[in-house]
Amino acid sequence: MQIIKDKQIIDDSWNYISDDAELKAGNISVSLARWNKDKQQLLHHDGKVGVRLEPSDSVDNIAEDLKKIELIELNFPAFADGRAFSHAWLLRNRYQYTGEIRATGHYMPDQVFYLSRVGINAFSLEKTEDLPAALSTLNDFTVIYQKSTN
Repeated sequence: MQIIKDKQIIDDSWNYISDDAELKAGNISVSLARWNKDKQQLLHHDGKVGVRLEPSDSVDNIAEDLKKIELIELNFPAFADGRAFSHAWLLRNRYQYTGEIRATGHYMPDQVFYLSRVGINAFSLEKTEDLPAALSTLNDFTVIYQKSTN
């Protein structure tokens, strides 16, 4: 599968591991609940570890662990739920998180530009055929009036 990361289409090297699945080697992301439950095991994992945040999760719950986490996935379970925009902004501005922040789930390619403005630098789209169009939206505006994280 491919994603957009840092304004390029690349192959995705990460796998999301559900709460009831066995951990496997390689770069994995897990839910916040699993991170909290299995943190010590995950810190010794053979590969990089990321955490997926749902809209109802609090960024504050992982603030002390951010230096140990290489990927934060912000899940959009529904198009109309924009709490992940706030999560990204908090991660970049309040907590100075410098790792990858990836949007995943149900959002539109048209939102990619606005998601990048709050600090998201990687995008996993439901349809890989939408990647070129989403990538092009990152250059939609040349003049910006509001401050941004990038």
